[in-house]
Amino acid sequence: QVQLVESGGGSVQAGGSLRLSCVVSGLTFSRIDTGWFRQAPGKEREFVAAMTWMGGTTLYADSVKGRFTISRDYAKSTVYLQMNTLKPGDTAVYHCAAGFGIGITATASRYNYWGQGTQVTVSS
Repeated sequence: QVQLVESGGGSVQAGGSLRLSCVVSGLTFSRIDTGWFRQAPGKEREFVAAMTWMGGTTLYADSVKGRFTISRDYAKSTVYLQMNTLKPGDTAVYHCAAGFGIGITATASRYNYWGQGTQVTVSS
C-alpha cells in the first residue's frame, strides 16, 4: 500500500520558517521523483518544488525561489520542504507527490501518488 504522509505544518508569523516532511512508504523511494504542491482556499493547486530521484536536479516556482528548499533523506524515505521567510501568500495546504520516471516536472497530472496534505498558515 502506497502512502505519502505529510507533517510539519502550522501557524507562523510572516518572516518565520517551517520544515515540512513527507514520509513515503510502499514505493522504492530511491527511484521516485518527488514534488511539493500547494492549494489555497478558492485557488487552483500550484506547483512549489520538485526533485528527481537521483537528487541532483531541483525545480522551484518563481514565487518561492530563494526561500524554499526541497531535499530528501534516502535512509528515512522522507522528502522535506524547508520554508524560510514565509509570507501570508504562502498560506495553503501543502501536498507532496511522487511518480516513477517522470523526471523534473511542475505538472501535477504527471505525479501518480499524493499525500493528504498539511496546513500552513502565515499571518502578517
